[in-house]
Amino acid sequence: MKKLFALLLAVTLVIGAAALSSAEEKTLIRYSKSQGPYTELFEAGIIPILEKQGYTFEVVDASDLLMADKMLEDGDVDVNVEQHTAYIETFFNPNNDGHLVGISPIPTVPAGLYSKNHTSLDEVADGMTVAVVNDASNRARCLLILQKIGWVKFDPAVDVTAVTVDDIIENPYNLEIIEMLNVNIPTSLEDFDFGLITGSIVWNARDIVDPASALAQEDILDHLVLQVTVKEQDKDTKWAQDIVAAYQSEEFKQYMAENNDGMWWLPEVLR
Repeated sequence: MKKLFALLLAVTLVIGAAALSSAEEKTLIRYSKSQGPYTELFEAGIIPILEKQGYTFEVVDASDLLMADKMLEDGDVDVNVEQHTAYIETFFNPNNDGHLVGISPIPTVPAGLYSKNHTSLDEVADGMTVAVVNDASNRARCLLILQKIGWVKFDPAVDVTAVTVDDIIENPYNLEIIEMLNVNIPTSLEDFDFGLITGSIVWNARDIVDPASALAQEDILDHLVLQVTVKEQDKDTKWAQDIVAAYQSEEFKQYMAENNDGMWWLPEVLR
């Protein structure tokens, strides 16, 4: 019995070592793609770097970020590059028994203040209208732009990640702030004096609104920086760390220097 147990243990260790070796030596990377700038940047700036190292790639289309994360959690893909830490930790993982982690910050398109009717912040006047997104995950980050430029002031006792219009304690221009669906703001921008739009939305609507034309942009908080995202069990694998290294490489820094038209914000580690 002792010999049989020792044999079974040895076989188990061999299988485990083989599985670990297989994960470490993985060269085919499957990634999800939904509409937006981040996967496009991955394809244009990161994949070519990794292909030189012998990696190959397989894309799987996703209709939205939730679907992309579910595919990642289920093992249908290996990585995605479309979300920030706040979404992972406060929405997906808790609500889906998820095990996703961000392993490196990546370039992010900030939320911004845009206008079809004005060309300067100095043109703000009493009673002007401002459209803002109505979903809780993005509303606060957009509203904080108004405080940054001095158009409103929020109750300092309120968590900055959760401020709403009701938390405004000073509104010197008597701005009328109108909440609406994020995706509808670009097409309705002419109906307002100003509109607050998140990065991915303005990117998808770039035929209507130039992403580089923002009159003001958010100061991106740490939890809103986009991340390379994988399953926790894969975070230390060679292929995952090679993706991180590609984002932090001199070659990618050069790519961004040549292709950043002012739209992208770069975390310190990528500058």
